[in-house]
Amino acid sequence: MTDINTVLASLRRPSLLIRAARFGLADYNRTRDLKRVIGVSQNTAPTKVIDGLIEKEAQFEETRKAGDAGYSVARHIEVLIALMAEARLLPRGPQSV
Repeated sequence: MTDINTVLASLRRPSLLIRAARFGLADYNRTRDLKRVIGVSQNTAPTKVIDGLIEKEAQFEETRKAGDAGYSVARHIEVLIALMAEARLLPRGPQSV
């Protein structure tokens, strides 16, 4: 399994998408939004949720780059918001004293 933190650190997206997602973080509600965005319950572990969100976000990015008319910037931002919020729930590495 690929390290989730490495995958998240390597994501490169347009700054406008990232800024919009950061702005939306304040309104993210795991209980309300997870089911709608990815179809899983709030009781699912953040690592499993992030795996699904990474796959879904990659699909949106592919569609965006292809210029497909079915691309939804709003849905892409929703997935990015969820991805950022769920990443905050991951346990941190060892802390230096």
